[in-house]
Amino acid sequence: QVQLVESGGGSVRAGGSLRLSCAASGYPYTYMCLAWFRQAPGKEREGVALLYTSSDWTYYHDSVKGRFAISQDKAKKMLYLQMSSLKPEDTAMYYCATGPTGSCHRDYRLYSYWGQGTQVTVTS
Repeated sequence: QVQLVESGGGSVRAGGSLRLSCAASGYPYTYMCLAWFRQAPGKEREGVALLYTSSDWTYYHDSVKGRFAISQDKAKKMLYLQMSSLKPEDTAMYYCATGPTGSCHRDYRLYSYWGQGTQVTVTS
């Protein structure tokens, strides 16, 4: 059974930092793509950062490049998103996700498994 559970969200002032965590279980972790997506009310879900578990290949959305860092702990099957220099525009529900293709994609529609999300709110 595939399970993804996010944690670490909260409310912070602009310029602050948060670290999100995603606990993954129930699937072959070693050769999977793990991804962070976010969705603000009324907006389409967008890919924030992607990571391929076997090689640590990463992709970042331009809006977060240089501010966010995706990483993993292979032994613990944990995915992280270190978020720094947060902006009000980063306010959204953040989700971790994976899919059956074995490769990374930017389109949320290509992912099959999702966590319940963790809310990040950045105030001015």
